[in-house]
Amino acid sequence: MKKINQFLLVSIFLFSCVVQAQEELPFLSKKEAIEQTLENNFGIEVSENNTEIAENNASILNSGYLPSLTGNAFTNYSLNDRLTEVNGEEPRDQNNLENTGYGASIDLNYTLFDGLGRLYNYRQLKEQYDLSELEARETIENTLLELFSVYFEIARLSENVEVLKQTLEISQQRVTRAEYQFDYGQSNKLEVLNAQVDVTNDSINLISTRQQLRNTKRDLNVILNKEPNANFEVDTLVSFTPQLTIENYVEEAKSNNVSLLQIEKNLVISEYDIKVNRSGYLPTVGLTGSYGWNRNKSAESPFFPGSLQTTSGLSASVNLSWDIFDGGSTAVRVRNAKIRYENQQLQKKQIENEVNRDLKNALDKYQNRLYIYRLQEQNVITSEANFERSEERFKIGQISSIEFRQAQINLINAKTSKNLAKYDAKLAELQVLQLSGQLLNVEF
Repeated sequence: MKKINQFLLVSIFLFSCVVQAQEELPFLSKKEAIEQTLENNFGIEVSENNTEIAENNASILNSGYLPSLTGNAFTNYSLNDRLTEVNGEEPRDQNNLENTGYGASIDLNYTLFDGLGRLYNYRQLKEQYDLSELEARETIENTLLELFSVYFEIARLSENVEVLKQTLEISQQRVTRAEYQFDYGQSNKLEVLNAQVDVTNDSINLISTRQQLRNTKRDLNVILNKEPNANFEVDTLVSFTPQLTIENYVEEAKSNNVSLLQIEKNLVISEYDIKVNRSGYLPTVGLTGSYGWNRNKSAESPFFPGSLQTTSGLSASVNLSWDIFDGGSTAVRVRNAKIRYENQQLQKKQIENEVNRDLKNALDKYQNRLYIYRLQEQNVITSEANFERSEERFKIGQISSIEFRQAQINLINAKTSKNLAKYDAKLAELQVLQLSGQLLNVEF
């Protein structure tokens, strides 16, 4: 009864595997994964928004080169009682005297010269915009590396599932064969039990790998900003960049690496910062202009009749302001800006050393993993030949089931190791491409 229950469970599991295999899942190519990531990933969207902010800051509207216009308007009203007393005359009492006034003006303020501070500030903002683009590029590169690490893990697990399904099928056939041999007295019960144990182990391995595959697909859906349980198949084909091309990329890394490009921008920004602060030593020349209109209506007085007065006109002035001594604050700002520039130069040397080290390490890692992958390919061929020979000898009774199982395990390990080596080598290549600044310039 125990034997029947065990194989009933295995049969149900195998049936579920067949049903899942027959489902037509949408295919997610590498290109589609990249497009969806660039379009939907939250981190990339944030970096693009930051770039847009930097672009707004670098526009002419934030440069200080445009004048400011201010509109002003006013009105006033008064209602008074007045008693006028003049020597020798009767006091004159006036009630409800109204006085009104209206006016409007447009005022212009423009800085003609500010010691070139706004010029260097404007150029600095342009460089900061370029820096924000480099930062967005770095975010995209890191996100794509994360994307492919998960994408290739799905591909590896998908291939492992196929290997384990074939293994389980072979083990199931072995159980059937052992049962027939036992029924006809050609083997003992131990052979049947060993075969059943191997079926159970293979089933567990397949269940576990399927679970890992589902979890990893959810990880990818988070990167793509898709529904967590969205199911799909991925591309398991991997092609490697020619070695000569990789060497050319490495030689040009100093001109293309995003970290080095960023520190170069920071140096330029720091240089402009020194010039901006030096502008405090120079005078400021400003232009002001105004056009105004006023109307005033006054009540009559004992000596003058009431009047209505309207005025309008233009006025302009040029003024110069020179902060001859500001207590030394400008000098301190200049000195600090120079120190920040020196720090950027030191940081540049440090980053150059780190990038050079990381690139050499990544290149060695890639070459080693690619070599291991080639060895694993050959190992699979050897293991397949060994398994086929062992299977033939097992069928004619020349080797035991334990020896046959060992050949089967060797083949499983060889295939899964090859899958791991393949995707490890590809990820190592992508790291080389990123450090050489070519990750966004290659076809996947």
